[in-house]
Parts: sequence; structure tokens; C-alpha cells
Amino acid sequence: MTATVTTDFEDRAEGRVARLTIDEERRLNVLNSAQLERLMAALEPLADDDDLRAVVLTGAGRSFIGGADLNELKDFDREMARGFITRLHEVCAAIRALPVPVIGRVNGFCLGGGLEVAAACDMRVACESAVFGMPEVKVGLPSVIEAALLPGLIGWGKTREILLTGETFGADEARRIGFVEWLVVDADLDAAVESWVESICANGPHAVRTQKALITTWEKSSLEAGIEAGVDSLADAYLTDEPTRLMKAFFDQKGAKG
Repeated sequence: MTATVTTDFEDRAEGRVARLTIDEERRLNVLNSAQLERLMAALEPLADDDDLRAVVLTGAGRSFIGGADLNELKDFDREMARGFITRLHEVCAAIRALPVPVIGRVNGFCLGGGLEVAAACDMRVACESAVFGMPEVKVGLPSVIEAALLPGLIGWGKTREILLTGETFGADEARRIGFVEWLVVDADLDAAVESWVESICANGPHAVRTQKALITTWEKSSLEAGIEAGVDSLADAYLTDEPTRLMKAFFDQKGAKG
């Protein structure tokens, strides 16, 4: 079976939802250079889709992403390694730069580069059988690029433990430390994803895009600059009809309930 990255679109009354699936199930959806190019090619057009409301990112079968392809990495020299890891970072950066929420649907192994891709998502829901880890040190490599997001997600101590031991951990632990926001039994994974998608799609599309951009600003700026950006964002919301329209709908519904 040829490795692929598929994009399935669902058009709803509120807008479009995209589902990206990394599919090399036979090899646990590991990432090699060719698969990174496929993933980037799938991500790039989503950034310009004005009707897009949410993206779901997942892997086929029993794995989210099983890490980088060691069959490729074992033959690298310094410059090849630099090129590969830079491209993986560019993929993660493209996920983070999408203007709509990206939901990581973690359905199994989420290791190494796969955990970094998951960290790049805005929200993560995992099934109970999912397995997590950053095992790079076990094969002589440091964990890099989007591993730098981990302290903000799970704290410095847990980041050190995961990166320095290279040991895997289960979905219960991933939920306890805050890496995943929602943990469900395997059979309920799609229902959990749909619940988040429905909530996002029910909100103002401009407000959701603005909120995601503002959160990114908060990550990079001082408290004062973040607050100032927020004031501008709220004021600019009234350049659209969204606040007036949605507040009217809110009061109409409240009045109808009486």
C-alpha cells in the first residue's frame, strides 16, 4: 500500500470541515521526507480557505503518527538531518498557522515527531489505548523543534522527565499532565471529535479565527502587549456584523424561551 495523506471535506450549513489523515498504516504512519511533503501539500491550501471552520488531523488505523522513519534517518549525514528536521518543523508551523482550530485526533501511537505534530494542534483528544513518548534519546538524538512547546503544555519537570528518559506513557498519564484535553474510550473517539467540531462551528467564524490569532499573540508577547492586542481585536470585531447579528440571535432565543 502506498503511503498517502488524504484530505476529506465536509460542507455544513456553518461552513467547511477538513479531515486530514496520514495513511501508512502498515508502518504506523511514520514520517519520512516524502510523507512530509505530502502533508505540507495538504496543509497549504487550507490556509486560504475562507469557508473553513475546523481541521481534524489524525492517522489511519491504530496509530496517530509513530514518529520519524528511522529507516531514512539511519543513513543521514549532518546536512540531511538538518534538512529533514527543518521540514518537520515547517509542517508543525503550518499546522499552528492555520487560521482555524486544529483538533488532534490521537488514535494510537503518538511518538517522537508525531507527538510534536500533536503538540502543534490547538486541541487534542485521545482514546484510552493511545501511547505517547519522545524516544529520540534512545536512538542517539535529542528531541527538538516543537518539543519546545511542551513546557508550556505540561511544565518543565514533566518535559525533562519525558525527554531525558525517552520512556513511553499511556493516555491516562497524557491526560493527567495536560497534554491531551480529553480522554475517551476508543469507541467514543469520533463522537468526542464531533462534539468539539459542532461547538466550534456554532460560534462566530470571525470570532474563532480572531481568538486563535490572539492566543498565538499571547504566546509570543508580554502581558501588556497581549492585553493591548486583545483590546484591538475586540474593537475590530465590530468592523463586521458578527457581534450584532449573534447577540440579536441570542436575545431572540432568550425571549422565545420567555
